Amino acid sequence: MSVSAAVLLGVVVVGVLYAVVAYNGLVQLKHNISKAWANIDVLLKQRHDELPKLVEVCKQYKQFEQKTLQRVTEARARVASAREQRDVGALGQAEGMLRVGLGQIFAVAEAYPELKANEHFMQLQSRITALENSIADRREWYNESVNLHNVRIEQFPDLFIARAFQFEAKPLLEFATVEKADVDLKALFSA
Repeated sequence: MSVSAAVLLGVVVVGVLYAVVAYNGLVQLKHNISKAWANIDVLLKQRHDELPKLVEVCKQYKQFEQKTLQRVTEARARVASAREQRDVGALGQAEGMLRVGLGQIFAVAEAYPELKANEHFMQLQSRITALENSIADRREWYNESVNLHNVRIEQFPDLFIARAFQFEAKPLLEFATVEKADVDLKALFSA
């Protein structure tokens, strides 16, 4: 075997090894996104099960703002639909609406001492708040996984492997701008 043939063989072997390592790295990133999504999905299901209980407890207080309860119920349905369809964009918007509605329920509840003293309401509020915090943490992990994946499929020379095996960019889970807006507490307490 000549020196040039040995060098050529070495280059081919190194190239193939690099392609295998790059492909496996991209597969790992893709599965990290799936795992992060599954973690969010579990928490969304848990919160989905808790929300009707919260609405029912609030409905026991006849004067409690029914529009707020209706908004939460509608947002819950939108979250469930987006989650089932794995529509990250729609989920972000629905999550924003749901979080605003929950904030309104908890703020309006301040005006109802009997409701605030209700042990079941307090447990549900605590449980939902804990789930909200967990969802925020998992969302951060999901978005980091998506970011790592999206950057890697655009980096040279990995982009050749990504294109050859049709790795596509994934969307970030972003919440609607309505969630980022300031809450008008005065309006909530005068309702």
